[in-house]
Amino acid sequence: MRKKEFKNYLFILAGSVLLSLGVVWFLTPNQLLTGGTAGLSLLLHYVTPFTIGTIMIAINIPLLIVGVKYLGKMFAIRTVITLLLISVLIDTFMEVLHVKAFVLDTILASLFGGIFIGIGLALVIKGNSSAGGSTIIAKIVASKMEMKAGQVLLIIDSLIVLSALFIFDDNAKVLWSVVSIYVTAKVIDMILTGRLNKKLVNLVTNKADLLKVKIREELGEYGTIIKGDGLYENQEKTMILIVVEVSKLQYLRDLVRKYDPEGFLIITEASEMLGRGH
Repeated sequence: MRKKEFKNYLFILAGSVLLSLGVVWFLTPNQLLTGGTAGLSLLLHYVTPFTIGTIMIAINIPLLIVGVKYLGKMFAIRTVITLLLISVLIDTFMEVLHVKAFVLDTILASLFGGIFIGIGLALVIKGNSSAGGSTIIAKIVASKMEMKAGQVLLIIDSLIVLSALFIFDDNAKVLWSVVSIYVTAKVIDMILTGRLNKKLVNLVTNKADLLKVKIREELGEYGTIIKGDGLYENQEKTMILIVVEVSKLQYLRDLVRKYDPEGFLIITEASEMLGRGH
């Protein structure tokens, strides 16, 4: 348990540093926003004399106190530590060390700011923590209403971005903030689920006995045969469920055309795989 918790805090530390640099190097100098309560903190920072770190603590700590029962004790403790760490790092970089902008270009800042914050948030999540109270709001609202937590987070981000339209004179910055939020989401998804080069294939065939041998010989030994009924009475259907590398998809298509021209393939994304070395 100690080793696991130590690993969690290493992820949290690395993620907090990268997230803070994303804000200080890219977003703040170019007056861009990110999502969640971090984005709200940036928005308020642009119109008040308070530092980003101070605003983050003022917004998030009350939410954490209210939301402890929704998060669990240990998760709440890690989240408090994460928020304090991010707040202190951002204020230290900006107010003490006076770290300069890495680039003064709205487009580059939105892209690389999104990348840095995305990597930072992904590492924080890997450390079983959170970087903002918007997660708490989402869980509370989702538990009280017929809404998913993801939908609530989307509404929160949308409201923050819409509010920026009344603060910034340059609407282009608001739109590039949306791009930055999108980049952040894609980076988090890529890090947490991995970038797989495999597809999930459902092969419906009347010649499962023959095709399973060919598939096992050429594509791998893992797969599942599912038997069921068709829409007509006494019509039996057989489906082979397999995961195939993209480079071998064409071979599978040729295999089906050769041995069962009546068979057909349903190919979908394999967004995440767990077990057997993954």
